[in-house]
Amino acid sequence: MTPINSLAQLAQPQRDRLAFIELRVRFVGEIRRQDLVERFAIQSAAATRDLALYRELASGNIDYDSKAKTYVLGADFRSLFDYPAERVMSWLTQAFGDGEPLKFKTWVPSETPSRLTNPDLDVLASVTRAIHQCCPLVVEYHSISSGKSKREIVPFALIDTGLRWHVRAFDRKSKEFRDFVITRIRRPVVLNGQPVAPHEMSDQDIQWTRIVELELVPHPSQPRPEITEMDYGMDGGALRMKLRAATAGYILRQWSVDCSPDHSLRGHEYRLWLKDQLALYGVKNAVLAPGYKEPRLDEAKTNY
Repeated sequence: MTPINSLAQLAQPQRDRLAFIELRVRFVGEIRRQDLVERFAIQSAAATRDLALYRELASGNIDYDSKAKTYVLGADFRSLFDYPAERVMSWLTQAFGDGEPLKFKTWVPSETPSRLTNPDLDVLASVTRAIHQCCPLVVEYHSISSGKSKREIVPFALIDTGLRWHVRAFDRKSKEFRDFVITRIRRPVVLNGQPVAPHEMSDQDIQWTRIVELELVPHPSQPRPEITEMDYGMDGGALRMKLRAATAGYILRQWSVDCSPDHSLRGHEYRLWLKDQLALYGVKNAVLAPGYKEPRLDEAKTNY
């Protein structure tokens, strides 16, 4: 029997467990028997049999690290399951649906706007393993400003901008924390076991650790502000948000928030206005926010 035919003959619960093994190994880089026990409420002996069966079906996909007592990604990985990228991203970022994705079914018909592109899953897998294992990643990166270059980064989080996925990482070339568009990454190599310096950790990223408090109100140029208050669940005529500085510009752009000081932007898309533009002072990606202009230094010191 081929592996695919073997899978088809298994009961759905066991296929779900095998799919979970593959997801964990491919995108996290490791799995322990206890992970199966806790996720599916099965006995330890059953988890052992599942891991043995998965190795039988895909011998090159996982290896056993006897020192760490864990199963790790094999050198010749070939996926047994066909995962839609959207479901992988949901599993990674929302822990949604660990089972085998045979068919995506919903209780009611629905439509969701598609993002422009989805990451290549092999590239994404390298990125997420590096994040989980807290180790550097060597990539070939394609930048609009500087073209193709080899980078060594220390990734620690994924960022969804609403249109595409970025990875937040310390860039050893520029010695700064930056966002890298995952679709622009080629030939990633995870540097397992290589040390990460304290200054490369996420707690040293000021833009990541800083929380900005924003107050959004109905745009003064739009009619019926009470409808805007209903649409956005406002309390007292305002929507108050706490965002990481590293994500604020992306979110304000995605929501089409007018961030000009005099609410000068016009258009049906501008339902919201940022009441206090100085809240974005020092936020590097505030340049992405519609209409935002960084205040003069003397003005910021006076009002900030």
